[in-house]
Amino acid sequence: MMTGRSQAEGLLNISTRTAVISVAVIFLSSIFALSLVYSSFPKLKPDEKQHIKIPWNIEDAKSLSLVLNQYKKDHYYSVLSGVFLSYVFLQTFAIPGSLFLSILSGFLFNFYTALVLVCTCSALGASLCFLLSQLLGRRLIWIYFPEKAKEWAMVVDKHKENLLNYIIFLRVTPFLPNWFINLTAPVIGVPLVPFALGTFLGVAPPSFVAIQAGQTLHDMSANDSAFSWTSIFWLGVFAVVSLVPIFLKKQLKEKFQ
Repeated sequence: MMTGRSQAEGLLNISTRTAVISVAVIFLSSIFALSLVYSSFPKLKPDEKQHIKIPWNIEDAKSLSLVLNQYKKDHYYSVLSGVFLSYVFLQTFAIPGSLFLSILSGFLFNFYTALVLVCTCSALGASLCFLLSQLLGRRLIWIYFPEKAKEWAMVVDKHKENLLNYIIFLRVTPFLPNWFINLTAPVIGVPLVPFALGTFLGVAPPSFVAIQAGQTLHDMSANDSAFSWTSIFWLGVFAVVSLVPIFLKKQLKEKFQ
């Protein structure tokens, strides 16, 4: 006869299997959606087809930009949709490489269109990754590391009034990769709204730099970085500014207590 604990573990295993299947279905559906967008592209020459792929380095981004730039005028929304869905796909499944799509966006579109596109894709993709991690990742952490999960949840609860500023700070600074933030935020109990809003605002400064780099994409080599020492300095300034409201709030709170 099954005990109450074994029954609970059995239900958790079934629930976890269901979550894994759900994530797999979502992944395959996303691949299908990407294939539909790519199939809507105009007929490409054989030497162009090889470059229609998600860029993993500067050289890939250069080759892809040359192809897309030729078709952008007559197929603007197909090109825009392809970049949009590819960016969201990478962010949703925590796949590195979105930096090169940010640089590519800076080459293909005007500055403000590229900035809104990158910030929107980052926020949407990160939010979808957040939800997938909440569906599966948080469940696994609470099953296998319950004590650690409780500690993290207590820390988040302690700083719940300043979560937006902390998310902005983490997005501006390079201390933690974006995919890691996306996966761990729901595990430690960060609410979705400050997470999504903080992502949208926080990715703007580094996206600004990447988009500017995209405007000179074909002058860049494989050894070049989108981030110069000047841009790193300004990112540091933005990071400090994002934490200023927290310190001011603490001082005001201590003053009136």
